[in-house]
Amino acid sequence: MNGLPRLSVLLILLTAAGLPADARGVVDGLPVEPELSTRIDELYDHEARLFLMLYSLKGNGTVDYVTGRLVHEYARSHYGNPVYQTEAQPLFYWWNHTMWNDPEQDGVNGNEKVYQENVEFDVSRYKPCLFNGQPC
Repeated sequence: MNGLPRLSVLLILLTAAGLPADARGVVDGLPVEPELSTRIDELYDHEARLFLMLYSLKGNGTVDYVTGRLVHEYARSHYGNPVYQTEAQPLFYWWNHTMWNDPEQDGVNGNEKVYQENVEFDVSRYKPCLFNGQPC
């Protein structure tokens, strides 16, 4: 009888391993792209031509997941707002102090490669100033 609970846990783990990425929410350590409701900011990296979306998965306002999509065209709307034509899926992901590269740009499905480990995402590179004591 002692082995039955262990066998059940093993079967559950093996079953979960066969589920598609969306059902599990994580592929090889990288979570799938979060819901838009967790997005807290977006940035445009002019130098790299990347549209960055910043997420707070924990909901505490701290950036803990970032995606970067290649930008094909950049323009301004009639109201002056930026409009970006981007790839459908990200080229880069940053999560858990690791940057991932997805050269196929086919979404999180397990073929992503670790680009750099032990790296922090530095928002101040894009918003280095303060305005009236508040971050820009």
